[in-house]
Amino acid sequence: MTDNVTDQIDLGRMAGRRVLVTGSSGFIGTHLTRRLAAAGAEVIGLDLKPQRETLPGVTYVVGDVRDLGAAELPKIDEIFNLAAVHTTPGHPDHEYYDTNVNGALEVVRLAERDGVKHITFTSSISIYGPSEERKTETSAPDPVSAYGKSKLMAEKIHRAWLGQGTGRSLVVVRPAVVFGAGEGGNFARMAGLLKKGVFVFPGRRDTVKSCIYVEDLLDLVLTAGGQGQPLITLNGSYPECPTLENIVTTLQERYFPKAKLIDVPQGVVMAAAKGLSTLNGVGIGIHPDRVTKLVRSTHVFPGWAVDNKLFPENGFSRGVDRWAAATGQTFV
Repeated sequence: MTDNVTDQIDLGRMAGRRVLVTGSSGFIGTHLTRRLAAAGAEVIGLDLKPQRETLPGVTYVVGDVRDLGAAELPKIDEIFNLAAVHTTPGHPDHEYYDTNVNGALEVVRLAERDGVKHITFTSSISIYGPSEERKTETSAPDPVSAYGKSKLMAEKIHRAWLGQGTGRSLVVVRPAVVFGAGEGGNFARMAGLLKKGVFVFPGRRDTVKSCIYVEDLLDLVLTAGGQGQPLITLNGSYPECPTLENIVTTLQERYFPKAKLIDVPQGVVMAAAKGLSTLNGVGIGIHPDRVTKLVRSTHVFPGWAVDNKLFPENGFSRGVDRWAAATGQTFV
């Protein structure tokens, strides 16, 4: 990815195309809708939640990806399927399957109805399962969570659609941790703790946390969509594969130099998290499952993007700087 890769992406093919974005009100969906609308696409954003922003030329539909027929959508040219139940912890197991699998079935039914030739599906690195070993796009899936298993099933549904017609193409993107304006997840929590003056490492600093800035992720997705290949599967992450320490110290050195970094045994942090998780409404955002995720590596390498020379040097630190600039250094 060159310094000006966004300018080099040819989105001319999107002009005038009627594009459905499921999950358009989510974090990634909001950024994607903005990019597609700017490229001249006729975007239909579908979500159960109201949109975060209202853009000219975008039709916002309150609808359920599990029942696209009820949405009474016009004929669609292209689909970006981002809708999912994904927050972990946060849902009983059956909800991940209900939305992620049934949503995939509905999307391919719509594609069949309208003769759609291209789908982009947002999967997850959760399909690999937790591991200290580096995973690439060719690594065997081994999901352990309901979320990861449901996403792998949804991948298979989209691939079955691809194989059942001619002239079709599919991009399957497996994002790592995605950060950026409006994320509200682990990266925002890290920045929030550093802003308060202290970050606690829960037992180890060398946990690998593959990640990517949201606009860099969209650069990869939109580049892949313009390749004209029948199937592209790509990991959405930086090749640096930074550790938790790399991430925290990058933020600290650049934007929170007064923040203190403290090492505390994992058991102590876990006990505190269990106690704090019983408090409602305090906005701390600490949960035992999140502590577990902090000490469990997600070492995912973007083989497709590296092979296609789509990253500059120091992509991660540049992504952090773009995040800072986009939010006025509030990191929210």
